[in-house]
Amino acid sequence: MDHVGELKPAPPTAGVIACSVYASGKRVADISIEEAGTWAGKDGHVVWIGLLEPSADLLARVQAQFNLHDLAIEDAEHPHQRPKLEQYGEALFIVARTAQLIDGRVTFGETHLFVGKGYIVSVRHGPSTSYTVVRQHWESCPHALAKGEDFVLYAILDFIVDNYMPVLEQIETEVEEIEDQVLVKPMDTRDIERLYMLRRDLLRLRNAALPLVEVCRRLTSAELPQIQPAMHPMFRDVTDHIRTVHEKIDSLREVLAFAFEASVLVGQSQETAVSKKLASWAAILAVPTAFAGIYGMNFSDMPELKMEYGYPAVLTVIAGICLFLYWRFRKNGWL
Repeated sequence: MDHVGELKPAPPTAGVIACSVYASGKRVADISIEEAGTWAGKDGHVVWIGLLEPSADLLARVQAQFNLHDLAIEDAEHPHQRPKLEQYGEALFIVARTAQLIDGRVTFGETHLFVGKGYIVSVRHGPSTSYTVVRQHWESCPHALAKGEDFVLYAILDFIVDNYMPVLEQIETEVEEIEDQVLVKPMDTRDIERLYMLRRDLLRLRNAALPLVEVCRRLTSAELPQIQPAMHPMFRDVTDHIRTVHEKIDSLREVLAFAFEASVLVGQSQETAVSKKLASWAAILAVPTAFAGIYGMNFSDMPELKMEYGYPAVLTVIAGICLFLYWRFRKNGWL
């Protein structure tokens, strides 16, 4: 058997974030892609390769080491795949969507995972948090990492799902601000556009997360011998996290829908109040207008024209009617 002290780190390759081999949960060495197949074939060893937007040539080199299926490689080369799990012989191919909030918008990336006896390969496309933190965390827990490649698969999927929560928390903060303002003033065009964007981003996040429930269900079934039965509870735990994310997304979408409806009702209420005020003042102003119209018809036989106090009397009547209408509208809450 090779000795750790005799191994040298492999030179870095473009697109390769990490390429390491583990034995009993401990990193044995950093290796080159061309050594991966040999190490994966050794009992008790697991090769963990991390790739970032690899070229077709790099994927072909990885394929040659683990005899990966052509269709899986084709999917990994072209992102924008739906989250899924495919079985190709003794290897599993898994697609998961990642999410990050960038400049106020949810931006999605993809992770493609190849899992087989003695190896796991992660291929990242688009915005995504590096899995280096996952690697570093579990390297400090060799007893967990010693469970094998299916544990590494669990660790990555769990990390992807956990990273949905910070996105939702930031959206929730913005949703609460919208909810606080909705009863203060009706939404303007900019507010409505932002609300629409948030609802659409939440729907896209739901579509990215929910299919992972089916992926994890299959990972806990007996139809996949690549996954040890001891790992089934861990994948069920990931499923619980996904369902929590799903419930939170639906809750936030409902709050945004209620906020929009409340804003519409507030706007309608304000419009009704304005209409009542205008109608009230129109009724009040109609009184002097009517009197002025009557006295503007130039009839000579109008008794009050010859009365000494006719003009003040008419003004008094006009003022009295206007004040009565004002009091009445004020009492009814129209003014």
